[in-house]
Amino acid sequence: MVGGILAVVIVGFAVFVLVPGDPSPAKTGVQKDAVQGDVAVPAQPSAAQVAGEFLRAFSTQQYNVAAQLTDDPAGAEGVLTTVNTALRPEVVLATMSVLPEDTDAQPRATFKFSWQLSGGQTWTYPSEFGLVRSGARWVVHWVPTLVHPRLVPGTQLALIGAAGQTNAVLDRDGTPVLTWQGATARTADPKLAPMLVGALSRTVIAPNGAGLSRIALVDGGGKEIENLFGTVTKPAEPLRTTVSVKMQNAAQAAVDSVSAPAYLVAIQPSTGGILAVAQNATAGTAPKALNGLYPPGSTFKVATAAAVLGSGKATVNSVVPCPGTKMVGTRTIRNADFDLGDVPLHTAFAKSCNTTFASLAAELPLDALSKSAAQFGLAADFEVPGLTTETGRVDAASGIAQQAENSIGQGTVQASPFGLALMAATVSKGSAVTPELFTTVKTTVKTGYKGPSAAVIGDLRAMMREVVTAGRGEALRGYGAVHGKTGTAQFGDGSQAHGWFAGYRNDVAFAVLVENVGAAAPAVAVTGKFLGAI
Repeated sequence: MVGGILAVVIVGFAVFVLVPGDPSPAKTGVQKDAVQGDVAVPAQPSAAQVAGEFLRAFSTQQYNVAAQLTDDPAGAEGVLTTVNTALRPEVVLATMSVLPEDTDAQPRATFKFSWQLSGGQTWTYPSEFGLVRSGARWVVHWVPTLVHPRLVPGTQLALIGAAGQTNAVLDRDGTPVLTWQGATARTADPKLAPMLVGALSRTVIAPNGAGLSRIALVDGGGKEIENLFGTVTKPAEPLRTTVSVKMQNAAQAAVDSVSAPAYLVAIQPSTGGILAVAQNATAGTAPKALNGLYPPGSTFKVATAAAVLGSGKATVNSVVPCPGTKMVGTRTIRNADFDLGDVPLHTAFAKSCNTTFASLAAELPLDALSKSAAQFGLAADFEVPGLTTETGRVDAASGIAQQAENSIGQGTVQASPFGLALMAATVSKGSAVTPELFTTVKTTVKTGYKGPSAAVIGDLRAMMREVVTAGRGEALRGYGAVHGKTGTAQFGDGSQAHGWFAGYRNDVAFAVLVENVGAAAPAVAVTGKFLGAI
């Protein structure tokens, strides 16, 4: 804290004070030493000098010195220390306006206090005090009203932050996410979702008076009696985010469990509320969980299956071939080292048979997969307050060979973890989902979408459940009624692959991506850690 400045200058035994209306300094008479015999006895300071010394000691925070210049040193020091601690001034300026005269029976000093507080606020008001004799010397008569006319025994001054004590953003369960520190919203937990915290702080609006303080008179118990300085503002209602601190922490712990770059996005299907967005340190700081585009691999078979079912060319119980390899157009499509022979379509989906879905897709129009993907939000465009999101990009195939590749989430198909979480949420809800980050600040839908038919949705739910009960997601059987789809997505020269799992359980839809791990198993493991913690 910066030391106080006192507009009272003491020279020798004289006190010079700028008195309003008088351009020249007023000067008290200099008291000469008295002489007793041959010994000169120093004269006592005048009332004006004592008043000036008191104000100077007060403004420079020498409370013990100031207190010793009063007729109640203990009481004065206690009150002065308490007031300074409460107000935390940057500067105190005391300007004397009326000097006490020794010739007065009850000399009084009138002055003006200016408290310079943090935030550029200045509290100014007049006050006064009397002086009395204590033996041969003048002392300040101590009363708390000296500090402020309304300060009396049993009361205190209190500095009250207009917005500093309120929450800025609460999560869906009422847990503080951001709190006001002046006019700035600060995270309640520095480890919590940097991407989301940034979005929340960019969206929340500081209430009127944020960053400013006021001074109130309070009783001994701290109850406010009267506002003395500043504006009383109604505490701002905190914004409510759809984020769940519990789920966010679970998501972060899950992606942190692997060393490869990993991402997890969770959405509440019934409301579209974004529950969690996490990526580990290896993934870097760019928000790839929200807008990074990757080949989705076999998770895209959700859209391919919807296109096939919607076309009427097959049902979930249609028996279809699942050979180990299949030439489709000019492309050779391979399974992951298995050949199922002829099986029901739902089994081919659960086991993730590439050859089955590539063959079926080859019989569909070249724009069938892009249209189907759009029914799951992979062509939608949203303005989520504070966030930059991208769901995916699925263009119409240029030919049969590309159609085959696209059907298994390769070729030109791209999606983000956010986009696949939206896809899973659409299956869970049975209709389009609008992602939201707040309950009151709404998302703008720039390009919307309409979900598949109820019949197709019903089939997809059954097939996605079978992935977990009897398919390639069996590692999640012990985590409740999980529905989902695994995905291994090759990239580059085809020798490397990302691992995916997208699905839902109850009212939580999610997508997990682990980069360059060669298979879906690591993504399934991350999913298990997440579901096990929520």
